[in-house]
Amino acid sequence: MGTRGSALARAQTAIIAEALRALDPTMVLEVVVITTSGDRIAGPIPRETPSAPESVKGLFTKEIEEALLRREIDLAVHSLKDLPTPATPGLVITAVPARGDPRDVVISREGGVLRGLPLGARVGTGSARRDVLIREARPDLMVQPIRGNVDTRLRKLAAGEVDALVLAAAGLIRLGREAEITEWLPPEEFVPAPGQGALAVQVRADDEIARTLAGLDDAPTRRAVEAERLFADHVGGGCRMPVGAYAEQRDGRLTLTGMVHEGRPIRVTVSGEAEEGSRLAAEAAKAVGMGRTGSTAP
Repeated sequence: MGTRGSALARAQTAIIAEALRALDPTMVLEVVVITTSGDRIAGPIPRETPSAPESVKGLFTKEIEEALLRREIDLAVHSLKDLPTPATPGLVITAVPARGDPRDVVISREGGVLRGLPLGARVGTGSARRDVLIREARPDLMVQPIRGNVDTRLRKLAAGEVDALVLAAAGLIRLGREAEITEWLPPEEFVPAPGQGALAVQVRADDEIARTLAGLDDAPTRRAVEAERLFADHVGGGCRMPVGAYAEQRDGRLTLTGMVHEGRPIRVTVSGEAEEGSRLAAEAAKAVGMGRTGSTAP
C-alpha cells in the first residue's frame, strides 16, 4: 500500500487497511511511504490563478503513481481531491469508499466564527478556492498563505502567526482533532473542492487485485465525486482556477453545486436522477459559464 508520509495520509491508509482486512482477513498488507514533489516544497505552492496554466494537481500523487506503474506497490491510497483528471494511463480508481465529511471548517484562536472575527483578522489557508470564498464572506480579512500538514498549521495558529484557519473537516476528524473546530461552513455556500472528504484506492488497470478492492466502493459516493470532478474538468479546474463542487445523492436524486471564480464567486445548483452525474456536470458548467463576464464554459 503506497502512501505519503504525513500523519493524515497514514491515518487514511490505516482506514483502508482495516476495511481490506474486514473483506479478506488473510490479506497481508505492508505500508510503503513515498515522498512526493508536494512534500518537498518548502515554501508556498503558487496560487491557483487563470494566468498560471500549469496545474498543481499531481504534486502529491505523481511519485506514488509512478511506483504503481513500476509495480513497486500494488495499490495506492489518496485523498481524492489530490488526484488529477483525466486518469493516468494504465491506472484506475477501483474504489471510492463512503465519504468523510466534505465541509470546510474554521478553527480560530478565540473560538469564533468566520463572520465574527475581528476587523482585519489574519486567516490562513493554502487554497485559492478558500481564499476567494473567505474574501467574499469578509472582504476586510487578511488571507495569508500557509503551508504544512494539519499539525503544523495548528501550531502556527497557536503561535499567533494567524488568527484563524480554514481547513477540511475530514482531515481533522481522521486525526482526532474535531474538538478544535469552531465553525462548520455550509457546503452550498462555502463550496468544497471536488472530491473533498473522499478517499481513492488506485491500482493498475490490469491487476486482478482490483476485483477484491472493488468491494470497498460506495456507489452513492462515487456518483457524487465523479460529478464533481467532471464539473471541474468542464470549467477548466485543472488549469489552477479556483473551483468548487459538491454533489450529494438523496432519495435516488443527485444534486450538484458548482462554483467558479472570475472576479467573484459564481455558483449554480442543478439536480437530476442519481445516474445523471455526467449531464448535471455539463449543465452546471454551462450555467456558470453564462454567469461569467465575456466568457463561456468550455
